[in-house]
Amino acid sequence: DGSNEHEGRVEIAHAGQWGTVCDDGFGVEEADVICRSLGYVGGFPSGSEQFGHGVGRIWLNDVACVGNEDSIERCLHNGWGNHDCTHDEDAAVICSE
Repeated sequence: DGSNEHEGRVEIAHAGQWGTVCDDGFGVEEADVICRSLGYVGGFPSGSEQFGHGVGRIWLNDVACVGNEDSIERCLHNGWGNHDCTHDEDAAVICSE
């Protein structure tokens, strides 16, 4: 949803369905993990209003990464599909090339 391939709303596939990640507690560590898992050096969080709201499932909420994880699934979270969010709170990132 970004103007180029290194920025946009965070979406993740689980159980054969794509969904979003809520921005509750979403910060630099979480953005870094996502961006590094996509092959970038790192990144930082961005407001979802810049990239539009997702549709469908909201998969993750209250994601807490240490920063050294190789994927967002390895970070602590409330469990798949457990959230109190709307798509107004979709997380987004801008990755560093």
